[in-house]
Amino acid sequence: MIPMKIPLSAPDISLAEIEAVVEVLRSSRLSLGPKLEEFERAVAIYTGAPYAIGVSSGTAGLHLCMLAFGIRPGDEVIVPSFTFVAAANAIRYVGANPVFVDIDPVTLNIDPEQAEAAITNKTRAIVAVHTFGYPADMDALLTIARRHGLLLIEDACEAIGAESHSQKVGALGDAGIFAFYPNKQITTGEGGMIVTRDSGVAKKIRALRNQGRYETDDWFQHSELGFNYRLSEMHCALGSAQMKRIESILTAREAVARAYHQFLDNCTDILLPPAYAPQGRISWFVYVVRLHEKFTRAQRDAVLKHFASAEIGCGRYFAPIHMQPSYGAWRNSYFLPVTESVSARTLALPFFNKLTQADVQHICAVLRETLERLTKPNFSRNPR
Repeated sequence: MIPMKIPLSAPDISLAEIEAVVEVLRSSRLSLGPKLEEFERAVAIYTGAPYAIGVSSGTAGLHLCMLAFGIRPGDEVIVPSFTFVAAANAIRYVGANPVFVDIDPVTLNIDPEQAEAAITNKTRAIVAVHTFGYPADMDALLTIARRHGLLLIEDACEAIGAESHSQKVGALGDAGIFAFYPNKQITTGEGGMIVTRDSGVAKKIRALRNQGRYETDDWFQHSELGFNYRLSEMHCALGSAQMKRIESILTAREAVARAYHQFLDNCTDILLPPAYAPQGRISWFVYVVRLHEKFTRAQRDAVLKHFASAEIGCGRYFAPIHMQPSYGAWRNSYFLPVTESVSARTLALPFFNKLTQADVQHICAVLRETLERLTKPNFSRNPR
């Protein structure tokens, strides 16, 4: 793999955060200790949810929500196909069936009308993904969920800090899940957090993450079939320290997004992501542009190769879940025109909060040059 001069993403770790982790390493408590409680409390206060439960990953959080809410084999859960595969995998982990629906062509979030049209007598829940940190239409989705007696689970793994009508996402539905992988807004290396307003669900998730052991159980008593989905004290020390400066991190990422908008504003070969959410706040996770419809998937992939040769990180977000090899049984059951069209033309440009204006300007210049040369003969075979 070619090392990138400008990577696709990079975590922002300060000296204070390194010292916070070292402090834990010097202690005798490396798991289920005070740093876990501190991190959970910080996320609960920040989101406005009364309960927050730290877990080993966003995927673990999605899985535990399915279990805690009693999603069972044969149940159906509505989910967009244009998202990371974990959202659908967690549904399958409990034997339920993901039902894929299309997305809004502007926000790239689940289309509420498509979601309601997919409801059957087997439907138990809707998973609302806040794609790329843009808040989903929670008003519409909550109305639909209540009308049909369904659970609404927020996959906010890409969206900590995003807002809908001045309320933080994650705490609007029955439960919300955040993730802290190194490319996220804040990171714990690996890790996730579930937030909920339901005390019973919170209690069950705490037991399930720790081998099915409730707080009233002794060490070798397991009341539930549980998992080792715990989050270590080192991870929590890092997360707690990052939470102390989350607003400055989000502001810095907003500035990078504005720089991209500025340098790409008059580029007619691409469609930029929305610059703002009319009734909320975007928490910028990635910066994804779409090639004009005149370009093919092969040409998009040629752009990726050209960026690699220029030592600039670039990605394609997302490959539709229903077209993944591991979802072969679903492939012929769905035609999601917006999802399939968008996914063939997306380009995720380098995005992290320490990206400089000069870096953004250089990236945009390379993109413009690449698009100008894209239709020339032998471009894909002879990238510069």
